[in-house]
Amino acid sequence: MSAQTEPLTVKDLNTESPRWCAGCGDFSIIMAVKRFMVDAQLTAHETVNVSGIGCSGRASFYIDTYGVHSIHGRAIPVAMGLALARPELNLFIHSGDGDAMSIGGCHLIHGVNKNFNCVFIMYDNELYALTKSQTSPTTRKGHKTNTQPAGSYLDPIHAVSLVLGIGGSFVASTADWMPDHLTNTLKAAFAHKGFSFVHVSQRCPHFDPNNFDHKTSSWFSFLEDDKGIAPDKRLVGKTEVVKHDPTNKEEAFKFASSERPYFGLFYVDPNKPRYDQILINQTKETPSQPIADLFKTFKI
Repeated sequence: MSAQTEPLTVKDLNTESPRWCAGCGDFSIIMAVKRFMVDAQLTAHETVNVSGIGCSGRASFYIDTYGVHSIHGRAIPVAMGLALARPELNLFIHSGDGDAMSIGGCHLIHGVNKNFNCVFIMYDNELYALTKSQTSPTTRKGHKTNTQPAGSYLDPIHAVSLVLGIGGSFVASTADWMPDHLTNTLKAAFAHKGFSFVHVSQRCPHFDPNNFDHKTSSWFSFLEDDKGIAPDKRLVGKTEVVKHDPTNKEEAFKFASSERPYFGLFYVDPNKPRYDQILINQTKETPSQPIADLFKTFKI
């Protein structure tokens, strides 16, 4: 990939036409990433998009930056290797609700805890769509899927509450049908130095067309604060806006556990230690040794 000489445009970031179902929310999510990159003028050759498996796994193909289409549930350890080896890169991780919270659940826990610098985008359509409508950890109770045709048996795992509980340093939620809010959320996430968790409610019109009512807004609220993310300008005056201090973790849990959905910045802690920065600093401070000396301690 050649170095960028002219101002970046969305056209520069386009690749092949995405192969998703018509109306899929994934189109909006990758467009928001492109819009943010253009707004921030992030150079494509200094940016990498890492994805797991699932519909969101295709994201790394459809943004013309460096990319890694990793294996199921393992996008986080792959991305962490990049964060340690090439900390100067702009790092985005794309992961679905199944990829992130089922097979990748333990990696999500340790990624959040280690707080390495990245923007983690969780595409949450509340089911496994690539495998043709199977129950995922976030599928709402009672929803009929091919693996549970009588309806999902259990209450879903709430991703925002989970990440808050395991110590997330940046926790926000947005939706694919709110383009300005989604782009501004990515902007705030990128500005945060640490593991920025961005939960995106994502429509799946093919397998679950009635899940998110994107044509009305009375069923959800926005969180707003000077340190937070402004409500989507298309929806100002059309739904409730609640003042919330994102440094107040107790209040963040209250909104996250509410039956009413909230979109915005739940919590931010700029002072949480970063594992990647600790290791990088430690490496700089450690004197180099001949390779032969490194193996002496392993002699029997």
